[in-house]
Amino acid sequence: MARRPRPDDVTSDGTPANPIAHVLDLARETIPPIHRAGIPFVAGPAAVALLGRKHRWIARPALLAAGACAAFFRHPSRVPPTGAGIVVAPADGTIALVDEAVPPAEADLGTDPLPRVSTFLSIFDVHVQRAPIAGTVTSVTHTPGTFVSADLPAASSENERTTMTLRCADAVGGETEIAVVQIAGLIARRIVCEPGVGDQVGIGDTYGLIRFGSRVDVYFPKGTRLQVAVGQRAVGGETTLAILEG
Repeated sequence: MARRPRPDDVTSDGTPANPIAHVLDLARETIPPIHRAGIPFVAGPAAVALLGRKHRWIARPALLAAGACAAFFRHPSRVPPTGAGIVVAPADGTIALVDEAVPPAEADLGTDPLPRVSTFLSIFDVHVQRAPIAGTVTSVTHTPGTFVSADLPAASSENERTTMTLRCADAVGGETEIAVVQIAGLIARRIVCEPGVGDQVGIGDTYGLIRFGSRVDVYFPKGTRLQVAVGQRAVGGETTLAILEG
């Protein structure tokens, strides 16, 4: 029996053997899927649009809301860099702070200031969070707080947050710990952090989500050489923030 053409098959003149499948394959590569946490936010207004399809004043705003939520909860694939000790951005956004600060007490990394990189996510950025490095989760702590604008320095200590600490390898084969902190923003009211203590995560793995505006801080071991600058755009799971040199 003849083999069915695959989407990537081409004929002798270079055209796709299965044009429809080829278009669908390109669409899957171009249009990112929706994170499962966003499905109810898309399905709700989509259902309203369907039920109210005979009334434009109902259907159109509902379709716009469904489209906006689909864009907000998009979950594109990412390919992290390879190399020992590389720490990547945990989120898409703008680098808001590159400094030293005392890490949250729940991270249990001591009371001395440590190198920190803060990434601010606007409502237009991808809002899934990705593990900045491969490692073992040693703690996950949710801390209630306020909801001031996430681009303010005070947000690190005052806003609602979830702190995850990872034990990881450095570039010379030793072990160290870093902390990644999801911080709620002015209109954010929900932080999702899926791993638990003892779980293994891979670099670039999706591990959480903050709904509707937020910030993510990463705290590094003392002496870490940071690789980004304030104002730089970061791509979650791909942009190198630092290299843990041991």
